[in-house]
Amino acid sequence: MARTGRYSTYIRPASYLIDLAVLIFFASQFKFGLEMNIIFFSYVTVSWILLSLYSNFYEVYRYTKFVKIASLTFFQGVLFTLLVFGFFGYFYQFGRDPNRIFLYLGKSFAVIFLIKVSLHVFLKKYREGLGGNFRTTIIIGDSPKSQQLKSFFDDNPEYGYQCQKLFKIRSNSNIESIHKFVLENEVDEIYCSMAKLTNEQINSIIKFADNNLKVLKFLPDNKDVYSRKLNYEYYGYLPILSLRKIPIDIPVNRFLKRFFDILLSLGVIVFILSWLTPLIAICIKIESKGAVFFKQKRNGLDYEEFYCYKFRSMKPNPEADLHQANKNDKRITKIGKFMRKTSIDELPQFFNVFKGDMSVVGPRPHMVSHTHNFAENVDKFMVRHFIKPGITGLAQVSGYRGEVETDQDIINRVKYDIFYLENWSLLLDIKIIFQTVMNAVKGEKKAY
Repeated sequence: MARTGRYSTYIRPASYLIDLAVLIFFASQFKFGLEMNIIFFSYVTVSWILLSLYSNFYEVYRYTKFVKIASLTFFQGVLFTLLVFGFFGYFYQFGRDPNRIFLYLGKSFAVIFLIKVSLHVFLKKYREGLGGNFRTTIIIGDSPKSQQLKSFFDDNPEYGYQCQKLFKIRSNSNIESIHKFVLENEVDEIYCSMAKLTNEQINSIIKFADNNLKVLKFLPDNKDVYSRKLNYEYYGYLPILSLRKIPIDIPVNRFLKRFFDILLSLGVIVFILSWLTPLIAICIKIESKGAVFFKQKRNGLDYEEFYCYKFRSMKPNPEADLHQANKNDKRITKIGKFMRKTSIDELPQFFNVFKGDMSVVGPRPHMVSHTHNFAENVDKFMVRHFIKPGITGLAQVSGYRGEVETDQDIINRVKYDIFYLENWSLLLDIKIIFQTVMNAVKGEKKAY
């Protein structure tokens, strides 16, 4: 039998040592004396370990996606940068040029990220090509989700799961034969369908797994609520499950997102809107009478109303707050059509971002009249208002921007918005912004 890869338990300690070696190696460029080298190297080592435990930097598993690894590295890099500059601020007499410090951090994290990704890719290829570093599994209970899991194991050898068998449950005696199979075949992980097991059978499997050091996992297919991203907490010694955990609610994440919003919105206001606004204003005024800017009430964080700003792209009309623009809408001006096609009309919303009414990325806010209607008729629509609305969002770059033509459009938009608020990361924001710019350059079907 091939080795199951228990040596993988050594990967994390080895990763710590390699990363610390990289940090200390590049730190030699500062050329401190012996005493100061010991102090700085000790500070780097302790800070890195404590920070890694806080940020879960080494919580990378065989099923972890590349974007998660990049996000963890970015988050670790931002916080470690603050710690390093804090060190030089405290020992100011040993201060170094900020450019040298940034060079040190840049080289270190480039190498660390390259090593981390290379190891992740190597292990995937190793599992797929040579069959090593695998986990033997079984699935107890034949249900639709059990079949899906079995197909996942069979179709994705790079994850290193070898499913020995899927058991149908007939009786408690059947459970005893499964226990025997697990021991005889050296099964590493047991997956159970909660829909197909009684409480007595579940307790029997739990007792067996605990006594034989087997990893036990459950497929939450008997209650829809279990398939959600639940947050597990303790009130004293009482376990409590809450429906969702919103990453932006964590203070450090809220600070990072707000800092990113201010930085980007200020850059757009100073370097783009400062010269573009007069040009757009002239074009708007030449074609039609009316204000250069258009403001409209929208619902934002906690359902609070605010004025959302845009460049005016329509002729002044009494239906602006009631009806969305549609294809070949006669209200749209010629310059307005161009601005909508390129999303230039949305640029004044960076003032909303700077003020704090909006974020650069988030669920797109709707007209108040539409919001009230959607809130009453679209399931989970109100969840979007747990966070600030955005100039662009995951739904928009996934094909659901512009006019809501069918019920499915708004339902899918809400699904993407909820996924975004439950899985937010700064890297995801950057990815959405990049995709938005690319879409604006290429043009979109519903950009009218």
